[in-house]
Amino acid sequence: MTEAVIFDCDGVLVDTELISNTVLAGLLSEAGLPTTLELCLRDYRGRSLTSVMALAERRHGAALPADIPERYYDEVEARFAVALQPIAGVVEALAAIDLPMCVASSGPHRKMAVTLRATGLWERFAGAIFSATEVAHGKPAPDLFLHAAHAMGFDPASTAVVEDSVPGVRAARAAGMRALAYAGDVDPGAAALADAGGEVFGDMAQLPGLLGCAAVHGA
Repeated sequence: MTEAVIFDCDGVLVDTELISNTVLAGLLSEAGLPTTLELCLRDYRGRSLTSVMALAERRHGAALPADIPERYYDEVEARFAVALQPIAGVVEALAAIDLPMCVASSGPHRKMAVTLRATGLWERFAGAIFSATEVAHGKPAPDLFLHAAHAMGFDPASTAVVEDSVPGVRAARAAGMRALAYAGDVDPGAAALADAGGEVFGDMAQLPGLLGCAAVHGA
């Protein structure tokens, strides 16, 4: 029985993926590592920027400009302020979920403060927001989800994680948690999420029912 929920942030609560991966692809390409949006979504989605940079540098065979992370956050925050929306249906889903919940994201607190405030979700999760910057190893390691569960007093065995990336699903399963894998409009493929151990769903209206809560009206 599911008794608590941990939400990823990007691509689960806030519709950041197209914006952030477009910016990242542009910066990496400008630095001499040709990178498409599709490649970013396939290989970098769900990872911390530290791990993204390490993987990109291995592919590049050389160091990338040290200012890429700062430029990345500056540009995405500017775009988020004018264009960011919650994931379709997530506000209604959250209202129907009567379980303890928190957020645990690969992104830093700086980024989540911008995205959650821009979409009106900050107050719902204030004081219950965790970042991969707080642990030694990011997704797909289980560290972040175990850290969040410990801080919140959640039992991993009865905790569900809502994720949208393969690394995130793997992290949840490695933590001994149930992985609900949201396959929205921008996703790595339902098959890949399922292969990683996720219970795939495609509409946020389904989420309360999957958690044993009352379904969203009309779902």
